[in-house]
Amino acid sequence: MSTYNSADIAAFNGGVWVFCEQRQGTMMPTSFELISEGRKLADELGTKLYGILLGHNIEGIAKELGGYGADGVYVCDHPLLENYTTDGYTKVICDTIMEYKPEVMLIGATNIGRDLGPRCAARLHTGLCADCTHLDIDVPKYKQFLRDSSTLAPAMIDGIPEEDRNLKMTRPAFGGHLMATIICPRFRPAMATVRPGVMKKAEFDQAKADACELIKPTIALTENDMETQVVEVVKAAKKLVDLIGADVVVSVGRGISKDVQGGIKLAEELAAELGGVVGGSRATIDSGWLSADHQVGQTGKTVHPKIYVALGISGAIQHKAGMQDSECIIAVNKSETAPIFEIADYGICGDLFKVTPMLIEAIKAAKAAK
Repeated sequence: MSTYNSADIAAFNGGVWVFCEQRQGTMMPTSFELISEGRKLADELGTKLYGILLGHNIEGIAKELGGYGADGVYVCDHPLLENYTTDGYTKVICDTIMEYKPEVMLIGATNIGRDLGPRCAARLHTGLCADCTHLDIDVPKYKQFLRDSSTLAPAMIDGIPEEDRNLKMTRPAFGGHLMATIICPRFRPAMATVRPGVMKKAEFDQAKADACELIKPTIALTENDMETQVVEVVKAAKKLVDLIGADVVVSVGRGISKDVQGGIKLAEELAAELGGVVGGSRATIDSGWLSADHQVGQTGKTVHPKIYVALGISGAIQHKAGMQDSECIIAVNKSETAPIFEIADYGICGDLFKVTPMLIEAIKAAKAAK
């Protein structure tokens, strides 16, 4: 293995890497999202993008990553990697990074990623920014992001040095009340875990998948390296709302406070008519009106549905960041100055308890007329 020194910035020229999570031979959606985002970062750095895939008998699913932008995939195939263990995955990933020295390493902020990322960062003697919701290399793009989504003074934004090549990792702080951008200027690789659903998946390209290079690094892994042993994998199902995969999301906010159950019922009826699911702002989750899996926003899930309906949601910056890329946004709010109207395609200034039943009846009538 080549000499490794995380402070030797110039030595890290191995491209942008993405940890591609698979479970029982099925690639997780977060992997495609991060490969798509990693492609943009690699292009901005003028370097290549690689996935790193761990497991057993997984070569057959590796080339699919090329269809979303990967130039190559490091395929780490070993019987001891069949099931995820912190010890095994950390050792193999760190050994491979120490050998090939990527400049950037992205990991999905899944249950596995949140366990794996800090272990790898500690062993590699580098920094890790957790739960990121936005990534940039290109400074002009980062400045535009700040102009669109922050309250920083224009002079402060314009004063950011243009020559900065650091990965700029933005994440919620102080319970989502602030957004913080973190850089790791003294060590490499710059590491970030990224929330699922935040990054948009690119269109699949079969030609790029066919051209994707598969690299098989030497794996030095024995049972002596494993502090834990997986005896049995038991799958348990818990029904959660699928906000990320929904084409239609109807969300409620603090505006339902005068009749919480009535407001939620109206949202459920509207969602049913539109073939969608119910979401909520942070206020509804903090108040205990909806469970945490319904939360949309910086501290919840980021969604990109075809239709997003906001009922009684004022539109705080943290909530808008989680839904502003929806194809069509419909907002209902009593206050004509509510920030949600700034990004809405259609806005209705009125009482949601009066407007929503009218929407439901109009949709039913339109269906009946077909």
